[in-house]
Amino acid sequence: MIVSVLIAAFNEAQSVGRTVTSVRTALTTASIEHEIIVIDDGSADGTAAEAESAGAIVLSHPLNRGYGRALKSGLQRAAASLVAIIDADGSYPADALPGLIARTTAFDMVVGARQGAHYRGSRAKWFGRLALERMVLFVTGVRVPDVNSGLRVFRKKIALDHIDQIGNGFSFTTTLTLAMLLEGHFVDYVPVPYHARVGTSKVRFRRDVLRTVQILTNAVLAYNPVKLFLLLAYVAAAGLLVGLLIDWFVARAVHAGLILVLGVGSVLLMFGLGLLGEALRRLR
Repeated sequence: MIVSVLIAAFNEAQSVGRTVTSVRTALTTASIEHEIIVIDDGSADGTAAEAESAGAIVLSHPLNRGYGRALKSGLQRAAASLVAIIDADGSYPADALPGLIARTTAFDMVVGARQGAHYRGSRAKWFGRLALERMVLFVTGVRVPDVNSGLRVFRKKIALDHIDQIGNGFSFTTTLTLAMLLEGHFVDYVPVPYHARVGTSKVRFRRDVLRTVQILTNAVLAYNPVKLFLLLAYVAAAGLLVGLLIDWFVARAVHAGLILVLGVGSVLLMFGLGLLGEALRRLR
């Protein structure tokens, strides 16, 4: 078994060399043949030199184009049919890789599901992750413990088949997970410890939350539009009921007819759009 390990790095000179060394040690100890590719995404701090001195193959972007774009460059260069990714910042345990790789005999993708205080973070982040978990469950019908973990092993061909749909930013892992689940591939999750990163995080929580909501909406529109519009129809029906109750108690049902017309029309419109979306999906 040969594995290509991809490490996307932007200004990670403090930790990328140690990450490369720890990955090599873990895979060599497990007698797994491998190559390690570091994609330097426009760094200005010597990241490429540190990665090269540690023995990695280095691909360099002239400008910073994002985590996902870096991994796409690595995918296109990878020699093996099995690909692993790990962050350059020291937050993921490289010694978990052999265990994840071993499980790919039965699964198309195996993900290291993060555990511990450093993963949970603040209450706001914990709530955001819980909301994301519920949204992914709604879109895919599958409970996913860690949708955007940066430690995973997967089949290169499946990722390349979706390379145009997979995000160029930190949404790379989210969109890859959704594509795998929505197309019926087998995905496994293995708990791994998550450590404090070296250096400063490049993630922007609010921006990435909005981007993730957009990704989930695009996914449900592409794969199951009826589900989304049925949800909107339920919301419209609930709005109709609330409107009628308010009108009854405040205005003694003076506007009941207008509310019924608008409410029922909204419900039928949402349901119709769902059926149209499903028809277009089947044609596509």
